[in-house]
Amino acid sequence: MLKLTHAHIIGMVIAYLIGVCLVPLVISFSKKEGLVDVPNERKIHTKPISRIGGVAIWASAMLTFLCLVLMSYYPSENLLSGILLGGSLMFFLGLVDDVYNLNAKFKLFLQISIATLVYLLGVQINNVPFIGDIGIFSYPITLLWIVGISNALNFIDGVDGLAGSVVTVNAVTLAIIAVAMTPPNHVSALIGFILAGSMLAFLTYNFNPAKIFMGDSGALFSGFLLATISITGVMKAATLAILLPFLVLAVPIMDITFSSLRRIAKGQSPFVADSEHIHHKLLHAGFSQKKTVMIMTSVAIIAGALASLFMGSSTIKHYFMYIIAIVVIMLILNYLKVLTKK
Repeated sequence: MLKLTHAHIIGMVIAYLIGVCLVPLVISFSKKEGLVDVPNERKIHTKPISRIGGVAIWASAMLTFLCLVLMSYYPSENLLSGILLGGSLMFFLGLVDDVYNLNAKFKLFLQISIATLVYLLGVQINNVPFIGDIGIFSYPITLLWIVGISNALNFIDGVDGLAGSVVTVNAVTLAIIAVAMTPPNHVSALIGFILAGSMLAFLTYNFNPAKIFMGDSGALFSGFLLATISITGVMKAATLAILLPFLVLAVPIMDITFSSLRRIAKGQSPFVADSEHIHHKLLHAGFSQKKTVMIMTSVAIIAGALASLFMGSSTIKHYFMYIIAIVVIMLILNYLKVLTKK
């Protein structure tokens, strides 16, 4: 029987309330300091937009954990500290990149270093279906997953509200599956719900027309958390269920895979930015930004539903209950944003 603890929902609500207060402060600060994303031929926005939304996302998540400590809800789990440490390091790396535009190879080296640290702290992929224990291959596979998913979120962050919407759906899906596993992993679920709450607060100001972008800091932090909670919450299982994160994270995985292969086929570095991502192709096909977000978020929801269905009727029931609530909240936030423009 799927059962959510009070801490999950409380954490999500606290993260949203903190985040929705922090984002306007970040917007104001970034404009004063010139930390804005300037339009160019590759980008679709037409005016400078704050590019350090990750500050609000990270801060609201960390402050939520502090609140849970004060409320005696903080779980005792050794992997949690490693995930929060690694996530914070990824955030700071992304923030420095947002401000100083780091060299791609140097940034990749630091991402691998952070992933290595987290691996040594116990966040590891050790088993593969039909093979079992993968031994020495555990390290490279874990690094590929963490670094790949972290960057995948950065790849799809090209349309107002897209990355935030996909992250929210993915985080809630992984959280619900983590609770449904045997044994359940409430720590991974808690991180997922807190990330979803933080991201909903960010989306309040990121839906088209956006007032703030998450930047590399927000994308790397969010992608890192999705990658690690999928390992600790799902991939620890010795069954085919460990493949579910590939289904849940189908949208970012498809985009980074096709983008990397396309660039390599052209003789380019997979880290060279272009305007041929899936969301760009939808825009070029005539879809608006909002419809593009709806299409790709719908794919994420369907993928999450299939993954939840694999876990049983109780899981899919809870999945739809929470996803419907999340979608309604997103629609309300988007509607309120439209009203404030009038």
